Amino acid sequence: MKTLFLLLFLSLASMMTFAQTTAFIGVNVVPMDRERVLANQTVIVRNGVIAEIGDAKKVKVPKDAIRVDGGGKYLIPGLVDMHTHLLSDSDEYPDSIAPDELRVMIANGVTTVRFMIGTPELLSLRSRSAKGEITAPTIWVASPHLTGREQGNNFVVKSEEDAREAVRKSKASGYDFIKVTTFVPVPIYEAAVDEAAKVGIRVVGHADSRFVTAAGAWKARQQIEHLDGYMEQILRDDAPMKGSVSDLYMSNPKNWESIDFIDECKIAVVAKKSVEANPFSDPTQHFFKNTFALPRSEESIRAQPDFKFYPKKVQDQWLSWYKRAALITQVSLERKAKWIDARNKLIKAIHDNGGKLMTGSDTPEFLWLYGFGLHHELKALRDAGIRNYSALAAGTRNPHEFLGSLSKAGTVEKGKAGDLVLLNKNPLDDIAATYDRAGVMRKGKYYTQSELNGWLDVIAPKIAGSYVEHKPTTGQ
Repeated sequence: MKTLFLLLFLSLASMMTFAQTTAFIGVNVVPMDRERVLANQTVIVRNGVIAEIGDAKKVKVPKDAIRVDGGGKYLIPGLVDMHTHLLSDSDEYPDSIAPDELRVMIANGVTTVRFMIGTPELLSLRSRSAKGEITAPTIWVASPHLTGREQGNNFVVKSEEDAREAVRKSKASGYDFIKVTTFVPVPIYEAAVDEAAKVGIRVVGHADSRFVTAAGAWKARQQIEHLDGYMEQILRDDAPMKGSVSDLYMSNPKNWESIDFIDECKIAVVAKKSVEANPFSDPTQHFFKNTFALPRSEESIRAQPDFKFYPKKVQDQWLSWYKRAALITQVSLERKAKWIDARNKLIKAIHDNGGKLMTGSDTPEFLWLYGFGLHHELKALRDAGIRNYSALAAGTRNPHEFLGSLSKAGTVEKGKAGDLVLLNKNPLDDIAATYDRAGVMRKGKYYTQSELNGWLDVIAPKIAGSYVEHKPTTGQ
């Protein structure tokens, strides 16, 4: 009887959330249908959906509406993180902290996420989010990753039949994508791609530069993460090596010698091939650039607002890594700068060739936390030469176009989801404006940033205090 009452209560609570009416009054709308700002608008959100947008002087505000003063502020679609994970995915943190982890994302304006290594717990969270049982982003979940070696939560595929069975199991379990990573021989990879096409599920993930390669992934029309395998494609023809600095292979300082043999003339060709194979690209540029190439001091890390979410042991482990890892101590800043420059030029060339960039944070590894990391990625795309509007599109409409949900979300338009972020400044002038939020709306319920910051203050010690034991591993 108690269980039945609880379920009824949760259902009624969910209905009450959707029944709420909110009016953003006198706000500047950045609709993201094209590059423009609609000045001095009133936006009415009712039952979790945008019901009306119009001139603030003409739109009548319902008497029962919650009024949000939008004067001088800018309303954008909710942000999307296309490559993230949870601390609770690992054995070192309990599953019980997952709802709080998801609230951290909401507090940062991230209203849709794609988890890139699936677990049954993530599928459960996806369902609970959809039902309104938890305050969380809309969730998409890739499968446990297909790999040729044991690497945690994965399918180890040693044969073509292994690959096909992994795809069938993932589809049957309800995962949204098939995730591939490393050490998968070409015939086994191709079997997975073939089976995925048969059962109707898309393949995403890595392009192992020593097995499938970027060219192999392009042939399969896979959506590639991290620009994996692209550096190998832009080496000079006379380079004394075939491998370069992608994925797992960047940790070996010897591989960085390849950076001296980059042929920039190949960048445009590689970008064109990439877009022709699959226009969607998720470079996770901030994570790679700021973790493995740019100097990161202990002082700067400790100053990060997300640093407090990690327990002291984890903080110390990563701080030590940044001081002692071979990648940090043995690779010159000059080579790292060339690597960043090449990645920036690839990103810009993909965009210029009509590619659809998407934002992915690849958090919470290396003391970069989900939610916070998405804003760093927007800035990293801008720093790669992408205009502010295009960077914002990478974090809003482009992912929804890829996910097939653009008819429901990704722009600020009548009939679209009430997943919105209210900014204090115009992101089309400076994409860093997304750091400075006045509030966030999720499923039509509005939270002031002051309230959200209160969440973060409470959640940080809960997550840090839940830690059991941690062994640093590179994100997938």
